[in-house]
Amino acid sequence: MITRVTGAALRAILMALLVALPSLILTDVRADTTQIVVLVALLAALMTFIEYYSQYPSIIEFRYASPFNRLRFAALFASVALLSIICANKSDITPLSAMLSQVGTAWGNVLDFPFSPVRLVVLMMPEDASETLLASVRTAAGLSYMISLAALFIFVTLVRLLGWPTRNRAFNVWINLPLFDPTAGGDVVQRLKRDAGLNIVLGILLPFLIPAIVKATSSFIDPLSLGNPQTLVWTMTAWAFLPTSMIMRGIAMGRIAELIEEKRNRAYSTTEQAGLQTA
Repeated sequence: MITRVTGAALRAILMALLVALPSLILTDVRADTTQIVVLVALLAALMTFIEYYSQYPSIIEFRYASPFNRLRFAALFASVALLSIICANKSDITPLSAMLSQVGTAWGNVLDFPFSPVRLVVLMMPEDASETLLASVRTAAGLSYMISLAALFIFVTLVRLLGWPTRNRAFNVWINLPLFDPTAGGDVVQRLKRDAGLNIVLGILLPFLIPAIVKATSSFIDPLSLGNPQTLVWTMTAWAFLPTSMIMRGIAMGRIAELIEEKRNRAYSTTEQAGLQTA
């Protein structure tokens, strides 16, 4: 009981800190913006506490299959924090912000090749956008994409080399996939594989589709709003994190399908051997 309450409270505090982090780091944040951020942070903390205080999950997937959610949160937190530091110290450059800007710029330049996601993000900006804004967008896109790729690489390593999620404990499908209905019809393994493939395909396509959608709806969505530091931080973080999160979810569901299939094959093999011995 005490452990569950403590863990839920700690996660709630971290979630609130994540939401409020850009407003804490960035300068010249308006008072009304601060009030909205505080409200959203409190709501996020409350929802997180309720979810993790409950003995059984209701929304969050892979809750008992660490470090899936911890890795996603770490990537999200790192992206928001590092982009906020870069945007906050443009006028008063510090050694840390200068180093992060160089890393982001380097990755942005490396990934800024024809038809790449970073190139599409830059191209979605209007023609009258300043060079400074374009450079900021390229730097933010490069840094956030690098963090997302690193998180994806770590997760693939955990799955393929370290045996996630069965390395340390047994995996309960129904607890770790609360939104997956096993009674909806059809074979569970096939449905998991189908959902896995859909998540992976969408995750791969989203970095390309999002800039195209923004460009097509430029009359409703103004890309120049990325000149606002908070908008730039959250937009670039979401652009890089959401596709990576979907790919990780697809890989995880594919892995669960493999585990169920392997368990079925072992059960069938044991049954056949028992039948032969009886005969």
